[in-house]
Amino acid sequence: MFSKKNTPARYRHLFFDLDHTLWDFEANARATLETLHDQLQLGARGVHDFELFYRNYLVHNEMLWERYRKGFIKQDELRIKRMRLALLDFKIADEALSQQMNVLFLELLPTRTLLFPHTKEILHYLKDKGYELHLITNGFEKVQHSKLKYSGLDIFFNQVITSEGSNSLKPNREIFEYAFGKANATAANSIMLGDTLEVDIQGAINVGMDQVFVNHVNIETKLQPTYTVKTLKELEDIF
Repeated sequence: MFSKKNTPARYRHLFFDLDHTLWDFEANARATLETLHDQLQLGARGVHDFELFYRNYLVHNEMLWERYRKGFIKQDELRIKRMRLALLDFKIADEALSQQMNVLFLELLPTRTLLFPHTKEILHYLKDKGYELHLITNGFEKVQHSKLKYSGLDIFFNQVITSEGSNSLKPNREIFEYAFGKANATAANSIMLGDTLEVDIQGAINVGMDQVFVNHVNIETKLQPTYTVKTLKELEDIF
């Protein structure tokens, strides 16, 4: 728990991550893949264990995102390869099916609306307190704006900074500096709130910005974020 008396009053701009912080990527991806598993009759094609397929997809997705963040692969390769690799785990080498799954996944996923507990409640609270709320996300422009629209989060954020729109990626300094320019903010009067240590927290540290580590899954870290919370509700103890 934190004392608001000890919280610096200088924060004016709160920059949130979206996926895994506010918008529950794992739950929404699971629901979308379950729909595709049924619609495309993947069980009959050889995907006999949906739970294994889903877990493998998450592993491939994270691995490919890491390569994308480091500049080793492009957006289109990330999107198609995560489907291709998940199918190959079941010895299904079907490029047409991979392409079809990619298209349908990108159509359906952004319409999902599962959020972490207290998301809208805390965003209302912070807006009412007078903070300016923004997003910095490594997601793609169209997809991220669709997620915000369908989940009803678009009303809360003044600026939405995507990796595609800024031509940079967290944890690089450039995306944060681009965000400061768009929001008319500085590192000194801003704070980053996100779930990923290597991306959100280290990225903010790199640019001299305070951070809130939203540790939904209660992982241990050697980094020392400015603040750490396990639920979004705990943000009321900071702000």
